[in-house]
Amino acid sequence: MTQTDRLNRLYEKLGYEFRDTDRIVTALTHSSYANEKKGDIPFNERLEFLGDSVLGLTVSDYLFRTYPKLPEGILTKLRAGVVSEVSLAQVARRLGLGEYLRLGKGEENTGGRERESILADAVESVIGAMYLDSDLETTKAFVLKQLIPSIEILIAGKGHKDYKTDLQELLQSKSALEITYRIIKEEGPDHDKLFTAQVSHGDAVIGQGQGKNKKEAEQQAARNALDKLVADRGKG
Repeated sequence: MTQTDRLNRLYEKLGYEFRDTDRIVTALTHSSYANEKKGDIPFNERLEFLGDSVLGLTVSDYLFRTYPKLPEGILTKLRAGVVSEVSLAQVARRLGLGEYLRLGKGEENTGGRERESILADAVESVIGAMYLDSDLETTKAFVLKQLIPSIEILIAGKGHKDYKTDLQELLQSKSALEITYRIIKEEGPDHDKLFTAQVSHGDAVIGQGQGKNKKEAEQQAARNALDKLVADRGKG
């Protein structure tokens, strides 16, 4: 399949056709790919920065106008949930962005196409690229189409919390022991680090996980701990 065919498939999923194909290609190019090629290849971090701002404005504006009786504190929590890594990664999976990413071999081999942080960043980058390629109103329409279902779920009180919060709520309902996280290993060069984290409940290590940054590693450790707790319950 040619690049043109691949992009046309992506445009169908996005509901938007880029006038400047360089923008969408850059939005889907991870820094690991650019670093590996050692050329002057643009990657998506600047677009991610821009997309994050457009995303925040769009969601804030929608929440403010749609829920006029909600106080600032609740609006802030709702926005945080909607634009969270977990929420944006779900959007990326729904759009199939993972298969279009340009990743370095190291990132590819360590499951980068499914890594939540990379998928979430890709969504923000696509938003930034779309804003540059069109206008704010077009981009806002795209963002809201993707995220209104998440907003409605959160309003209904069924939104997904991050794994660390889930684990904390589960354990603290039964025990006063402290929950602590510790980075036990760092591997790889500065531009391509892999962190390993452990989570402990009191003196017992209950989970371990890896990520491209400390935050992601801790989230994966919490997820691992939750999976074990659920499995243990099932055995009981």
